[in-house]
Amino acid sequence: MTTPAELIARSNRLGADAKNTNYAGGNTSAKGTEIDPVTSEPVELLWVKGSGGDLGTLREPGLAVLRLDRLRALVDVYPGVEREDEMVAAFDYCLHGKGGAAPSIDTAMHGLVDAPHVDHLHPDSGIAIATAADGRELTRTIFGDKVAWVDWRRPGFQLGLDIAEIKAKNPDAIGCVLGGHGITAWGGTSDEAEQASLWIIDTAAAYIAEHSKADPFGPALDGYGALPEIERRTKAAALVATIRSIASQDRPMVGHFTDADVVLDFLASAEHPRLAALGTSCPDHFLRTKVKPLVLDLPVDASVEDSIARLRELHVAYREDYAGYYDRHATPDSPAMRGADPLVVLVPGVGMFSFGKDKQTARVAGEFYVNAINVMRGAEGLSTYAPIDEAEKFRIEYWALEEAKLQRMPKAKPLATRIALVTGAASGIGKAIAVKLAAEGAVVAIADLDLAKAQAAAAEIGGTDVAVGVQADVSDEDQVRAAVEETLLAFGGLDLVVNNAGLSLSKSLLETTVADWDLQHAVMAKGSFLVARTAAKVLIEQGLGGDIVYISSKNSVFAGPNNIAYSAVKADQAHQVRLLAAELGEHGVKVNGINPDGVVRGSGIFAGGWGANRAKVYGVEEKDLGAFYAQRTLLKREVLPEHVANGVFALVGPDLTQTTGLHVPVDSGVAAAFLR
Repeated sequence: MTTPAELIARSNRLGADAKNTNYAGGNTSAKGTEIDPVTSEPVELLWVKGSGGDLGTLREPGLAVLRLDRLRALVDVYPGVEREDEMVAAFDYCLHGKGGAAPSIDTAMHGLVDAPHVDHLHPDSGIAIATAADGRELTRTIFGDKVAWVDWRRPGFQLGLDIAEIKAKNPDAIGCVLGGHGITAWGGTSDEAEQASLWIIDTAAAYIAEHSKADPFGPALDGYGALPEIERRTKAAALVATIRSIASQDRPMVGHFTDADVVLDFLASAEHPRLAALGTSCPDHFLRTKVKPLVLDLPVDASVEDSIARLRELHVAYREDYAGYYDRHATPDSPAMRGADPLVVLVPGVGMFSFGKDKQTARVAGEFYVNAINVMRGAEGLSTYAPIDEAEKFRIEYWALEEAKLQRMPKAKPLATRIALVTGAASGIGKAIAVKLAAEGAVVAIADLDLAKAQAAAAEIGGTDVAVGVQADVSDEDQVRAAVEETLLAFGGLDLVVNNAGLSLSKSLLETTVADWDLQHAVMAKGSFLVARTAAKVLIEQGLGGDIVYISSKNSVFAGPNNIAYSAVKADQAHQVRLLAAELGEHGVKVNGINPDGVVRGSGIFAGGWGANRAKVYGVEEKDLGAFYAQRTLLKREVLPEHVANGVFALVGPDLTQTTGLHVPVDSGVAAAFLR
């Protein structure tokens, strides 16, 4: 008997291999019988991947569960292709029990096709055949009677009827190629359906490999070959702030960069301008990538300055072209234009920058364009790449059903689309800040002297779509620049910088050596300056504003014994806040500070010997130092790293957007450190 577990296992196997389908692309189903708990009678059911799910990670809650009798009865009330969208709402009246996930627009395909198991997938090899100018003939040549051809039709109820009819008329067929779209396969058992899908995918790939012309993208284009790795990544880092500003004119975006060979080879070939202009074809592709990318039309030896100037010119033209595309096809019922900026930017010799509302979306957009490149290679190798026409692309991109799906998405977190760099963040206050920023929606680069600890802290926060660890001695100009560049290439830009790296040596004036003085000033005064200066170049070029926060100290305004070097350098940091606030305000960049005190538990500084020294100064046990600090405050409360993190969020979140040049005490109330 068919079980959901069997369907999920098949789905996970198919979705785990990129050759079979793209992320969140395609859907699978199974039909079976269960006992209706209300009537105690058997009832035929359809289990099908729900809207928005991903095959590779599908679990049972991601399945929609529908009664087959009610779903098939919809054929009798189907009002025709002009009103087929109404049928999606009707699926809700076919749900069984609690129903599971929301049914997708492809539900009709799975329910109406007369087979116990159905797979609909988006493999590069299958879409290559589906987008070839002579795709119908190629399908016959490659697969014979085993695979039928279906002319392009937007996904929906009518496509389900079309495929059901084709299966009925082609009893020997195990599946079909959907023009401009993908493949569908079926079987009497779950294994038969899976094997049918894999046979179509692998047979298409083998045919392309054997029969493709040697240079599907044409000859090499002189001057457009890939730069050496170090050079191309350096150039990518130099361009990314500009590119993010281009992708974020309508709304801020997070980015992803790849210099994979498949991208570099495409851009090094003579036909890449023509093919890129044709855009993608599979609905999943251009929903993520827009109908086409922005392509820099300069050779690899173009200077950064010339490349930036040309990118900005191309952006103006891209926006005009996209607005024209919208105006040509929009109807009074069309959703409003969602923005005219590119989501994919291609730079010959360097690589691809892709953008989205978060890192995962940006990364997946890039993966989808790699899929599109593979599709174009296959189609051009056998024939001519011929994607669906512009009007059909618009009908998909501005489909009311897709708009409704967007409107159902959860509200974004306060720091969504913000890209943060926190120094000294592998432990203590810095780590707490990184955790807080990520929890509020930001992506975070954790910079620390110890790379392994930085990477471990990032892994605790989440995968690389949320946080990355980078190495940086903030007193070293080259290392600071490298850390910022790594952040840019990881997330596509920079919005929020927290100068937290620091250390302290608790010594009296006479005990403080020149080396002690120089070390603390190098890390905290010079280091904060280097990080702020390097980051400011990016923030200004992006034109998106931003935040710089200094973790200073109560000691920046309070004079205590035996910490001359530490307190002096904290005063330096405090005044940097005021100076930079005055200088960077015209660029929309806010600069603020936090003045903590008595953060003992979880503090890297206190664990490094400072705590023992301060305890000795005050005549208490080191284990009691936090309680001692708390008792000398007005609130009598111990200060923890999380409290400092909350202060940072208050400064960079949505509530203090007009505040700059401010120092916020996080010390439970130390009257001697009140700001005047």
